[in-house]
Order: sequence, then structure tokens, then C-alpha cells
Amino acid sequence: MNRPPDEYLYDVESFDDGSDETSTTFRKPRRHLWSNKIQFVLACVGYSVGLGSVWRFPYLCYQSGGGVFLIPYVIIMVICGVPLLYLELAVGQFTGRGPIGALGQLCPLFKGAGLASVVISFLMSTYYSVIIAYSIYYFFTAFKPTLPWEECSSLWNLQDCWIPAKLNQNITKSPNSRTPAELFFDRKVLQISKGIEYVDSLRWELVACLLCAWFLVYFAIWKSIKSSAKVRYFTATLPFILIIAFLVKSLTLEGANKGMQYFFRPKWELLGQAQVWVNAAAQTFNSMGIAFGSMISFASYNRFSNNILHDTLAVSFVNAVTSLLVGIFAFATIGNIATEQNTSVENVIADGPGLIFYVYPQMMAKMPAARIWTALFFFMLLCLGLNSQFAIVEVVVTSIQDGFPAMIKKRLLCHEMLVLVVCVVSFLCGLPNVTNGGIYFFQLIDHYAASISIMYLAFFEIIAVAWVYGVRRISKNVESMTGRAPSLYFKFCWVIAAPLLIFAVWIFCLIDYEAPTYNKGQYHYPVWAVVLGWLISSLSILCIPLYAIYIFAKQRGTTFLDKLRQSMQSNLYECEKCGEHFCDHPDEIRGHEVQPMLVLKNSERPIGNGIHFDAMNYSSASNTPLTRSPITTRTLHTRLMLSKSKPVDVSTTVPASDWTESEKVIPKDDSPNPSSISNEIDDCVPSSSNSETK
Repeated sequence: MNRPPDEYLYDVESFDDGSDETSTTFRKPRRHLWSNKIQFVLACVGYSVGLGSVWRFPYLCYQSGGGVFLIPYVIIMVICGVPLLYLELAVGQFTGRGPIGALGQLCPLFKGAGLASVVISFLMSTYYSVIIAYSIYYFFTAFKPTLPWEECSSLWNLQDCWIPAKLNQNITKSPNSRTPAELFFDRKVLQISKGIEYVDSLRWELVACLLCAWFLVYFAIWKSIKSSAKVRYFTATLPFILIIAFLVKSLTLEGANKGMQYFFRPKWELLGQAQVWVNAAAQTFNSMGIAFGSMISFASYNRFSNNILHDTLAVSFVNAVTSLLVGIFAFATIGNIATEQNTSVENVIADGPGLIFYVYPQMMAKMPAARIWTALFFFMLLCLGLNSQFAIVEVVVTSIQDGFPAMIKKRLLCHEMLVLVVCVVSFLCGLPNVTNGGIYFFQLIDHYAASISIMYLAFFEIIAVAWVYGVRRISKNVESMTGRAPSLYFKFCWVIAAPLLIFAVWIFCLIDYEAPTYNKGQYHYPVWAVVLGWLISSLSILCIPLYAIYIFAKQRGTTFLDKLRQSMQSNLYECEKCGEHFCDHPDEIRGHEVQPMLVLKNSERPIGNGIHFDAMNYSSASNTPLTRSPITTRTLHTRLMLSKSKPVDVSTTVPASDWTESEKVIPKDDSPNPSSISNEIDDCVPSSSNSETK
């Protein structure tokens, strides 16, 4: 029988439950649970209605040609978005682990897909925080006596700055006119250079805002969901109130109908462009958190019997409606700007990631009490950014805890120190985004890390769970949790529709590949920057094949098929009689019950007379709110039939080196022996091959 994984040794000090720290028992790390269902739903909704909807959706839709973007977006949402969200919530809730541990248990060969999702989440955390920094900058700017984007008299404005008031001054409009909001963002906030090759220096005002952003993130998640869940009561609800208020105002602006026509009237010829489908897939996966590990991590804090179908439908509905409302809000404002500039909607402003900082401030300036509304809007954007950032950083922290528990326990001592290290490293990696050429680097990493890589990752994630682990088994897992198996529609999407659609879009993207550009093609990235983008993308893409090779190479077996079969075998316990994960079948092969596995924490201790064994002790989920895993809270029998090997008498001295790979099992004596173990323990044994989940 294999030795339990190191994660059974880990117990975060921040989550201390009062147990004896000198205990030598193996146990799984205890997790906090969501205090109630509302906290979990707010976490998911806060992520999906975060920057993915308010920041990314308008700029990708505008970049893709407006209304035509909605067609692939709806198709991918129905076929991939909703079914994959349901699948990820099921995987996280059933395994009680982050993306690495969860996928590693279901299919060790594709454990690299979980690692890749953590890499992408880390990359996203480095530049999502920059959006929060911009929001903080604008929030404090709103308290100035006059909003700097209301007029063209500021030092950073150019001669082609244009506002309708100039018509009364008999000033001729320049053919290349730009709004004061656009000039404020480019020339004052960013102090933008000519290209990514002109990094110049750090924008120290933005560095201070970035530091403030990470300060807020740290103190919101330093106690894990215990602290972040309370913050979300505020950050996930306020934005909805403000979005509705801004939506009503935007529809009353002159020229709003012009923007609505662009938003809802598709140009059918653009459906043949790969970039439109890639942008739609990226928006779906980003806004719903699919393949980023966020939803798996959130669901791992759920109670075992939580109804994930209701959560899936609620989050999907809110995400779709919010994206639609924000799109109407944004394009109504763009139509107003186009009317004022006397130009077409598609040519009115740049199509880069800074679009919302061109559009929204312009609309805020037209509202009564403009400074108050501006402050409220950018405070809302700050809340949305924090919601997204909470989820992304939580993925990284949770995965590190699950993957390296012993090292963290020894080196960092507590959960708060781990969160601090992650925040500091992410802050330092985000500094290139706040240089004079930072916006070019920002778009580069967003394009390659969050668009191209994410489809590749989603494809292998669904292959690992639905194909290798098996749609039948994951359906049984869902039924054991909720009492209801997934519908035929979900099964069809998992096995056929979703992987085919993702694969087709991925191939379409590679065939029709075009390097990213900035400002409607006016700036083309140099070759070295494109190579850098693919290197960034490969950081996550290569995790899957490299880790698969590593898992395959370490498997025991004489033939290729034997090693492949073992590397694809799930680490979850399954009863050999009924195939269930949780059952109370007696051991029918052996004539007597087998005493559950007894293990040593320190393998260097000699085994001999006077040795003390600590039994596997798993707390019941009903006795403590911190115990999460159903796999360790149910009564199980051993997966391997021990009749193939003779029981070992522990009174015989065995070298310490022989105790590493295989733990000894003591047969249960019919007559109690006071010199042996005194108390009975439950027949609760972790998976026989769980040692792969490190």
C-alpha cells in the first residue's frame, strides 16, 4: 500500500483547529468552508461580473467589429461556457482541491493542465492589477475641482483635441481629432511612448497606485475565504446598482442609437475571420473563469452536497445579462462620441485595452454632478477589479498550498506569509506594465496569455475529465453529491460538442494567425516582441506535455501500454465490488477485516520494539466546519486486496529505507492486546495511488 501524500501532513497554522501540533498522524489539510451559499455565489458572480464583463467585453467586441462578435460569443457560451462551468464546479467540489490537486486525482497524466491554469492565473494577476491601479488613479483625479477630460486646455492636450463647444468658437475640426478623455489617458496617465521597444522609465504615480492595489488585495485575501468572502458582500453588489444608473443615462445621450446599431447589427462577412472567434472564446472563458482554475478553487470550499447546477445557471445568467448591459452602456456612449466627432463608430477611438478609459470618462462628464458620478464609477471599477483579482490570486495560493504543503509549513510558517510572497512577486512582475511603453506590453501578454493559451488549456482539461476520467464516472460523482445526474445535454457537450468547437477555433486561429497590433493597426509589434509573446504563451502550454512525460516516465511497467494505463488511472478510491467512491461493503475476499493503514510520520525512525504508531485519524465533516474532503470523511475499505501480500509483523525490525514506498499493514487481532494500539479507528483509507498528488 502506498504512502499517503505529503499534503496529509499539512495543516495551515492560520486554520488551526486546536489539534496537537506534535501529532504524527497523516491528514489532509483542513479548509475553511463558505459560511453560506450566498458567499460562494457572490464569489463566482463577482469574478464573472468583474473586469471580464466591464473592461474586456466592450474592448473585444469593438475590436471584433461590433454586433458580429455576439454570434460566436453566444454559440461558445452555450456549447462551452455553461457546460464547462458546471464541470469545473463539480470537479472542485468533489475533490476539495485546487486545479492541480483536482486534475491530478482524476487523471495524473493531465495534471499539467492544472499547473498550466495556475501559470495563466499568475500571469493575469500581474496585469489585472494594473487595471485596478488605473482605477485608483482616476478615482483620486475625480476629486479635482475640474475634471481634466472636460476641456482641451490642459498641457497634455494637442491641437487636434476636440469638444463640441469649439463649434461656438468657429474652430475648424481636425480630421484626426481626438477626445480629451483619450488624450488624458494616453498623454497624462500613461505618458505613452512610440512602442514597446521604447520602455523609457517607470511611471511613478502608477507604481504607487499599483502598490496600493496589491495592498488592498493582500488584506482582502490574507485569511483566505474567511476574509475575502466578507469583502465580496460589498464589492459584488455595488457595481450592479451603478451599472443600471449609467445605462439609463447613456441611452439618453445624443447619437446613442448610432452606437446601438453598431452593437446589434452584425457584419456577417466578419464571421470568417479567426480573430472574431478567438476573441469570443477568450471573452467566454475569461468572464466565466473557465480553465483558469478559479471556479475549481471556489468550489473546493463548498460543502459536499451543494447543488452546483443552480450555481452554474445563476452565474451564467448573471454573466450574460451583465455583459449585455455593459455592452449597451459602452456602445451608446461610443455612438455619442462618434456623433460629436462627426465620424463613424468604427473609427472614433482606438481599439486597445484602454478603451473603457476613453469611453466612460467622456460619458461621466455629461452627467449632473459629474465628479460624484465619476468617483462612483471608478470606485465601482476598483471593486470589480478586486473581485477578479481575489479569484485569480486565490487560485495561485490554493494550488501552492495543495502542491507544496510541507515546504510552506517549514519555510513560510503560516498562510498569511504565503499570500504576502505571492503578492510581492506579482507586484514586481507587473512593473513592466507601468512604464512608458507598458500599455504595449500589457496588450501583448493579454493577447497571448489570456486568449491563445486559454483555448489550448480548456481543450486538454475537458479531455482529462470527460474522456480519460470518463463522463460516466464524473456523472456518478455529481449524482453522489447532489442526488441528480447531469443531463444528456451536458454529457453531449462534455464529450463531443465542446472539445470539437474548441479544437476547431484553435486550428482556425493557427491557420489565420495575425500578430497583434495596437491602435487599429497603426502600430505593429516588432518580431522580438511577437517571439516574446509566444514564449509567454508557452509557459502555460508546455506545462501539459512536459508534466505528462514526467508522470509517464516515473510509472512502473514493462511495456508502453502498461505505463500509459497507470498514468491515466484515477487516484480516487473506488470500491471494486460496486464501483462507488463511498460504500460500506465488507471485505469479502479476506476472511477477516483488515486494520486500516498505520503509518509513521518520520521514516528515518527505526522500527522495532517500543515503536509507537499513530493511527489514521480523519475528523468528520459534521464535527468541524474546517474539514472539507468527502474522500476522507466517509468510511471506506482498502482499494487493494491485501491477500496478494502477507501481513507484516511490526515487531520485526525493518530498515528505515524500506519504509518509504510501501507502508506496513497490521492485521486486526480478534483478541484485544493492551500493548498494541488501544483504540479502534474507522476504515478510512486514502487512495492507494494518491502519492502522485503532491
